[in-house]
Amino acid sequence: MVPDLEGSELATIEDARQEAVQDARALMSEAILAGRDISARKIHICDEEGTLILIVPFIETFRRSV
Repeated sequence: MVPDLEGSELATIEDARQEAVQDARALMSEAILAGRDISARKIHICDEEGTLILIVPFIETFRRSV
């Protein structure tokens, strides 16, 4: 796990989830170009006290086509 010590202040949990989705997609795109699969990773969203609020699994940030 790599903690983000700066973090972001966002108005709602939905805003935080959307930012996490975008971050996960960007990180997976970079990893795919490098030949790595990081889809098993997760982003943990915490409040300013460090309490876990939400977990966003990378695998849930994209749709698989059949």
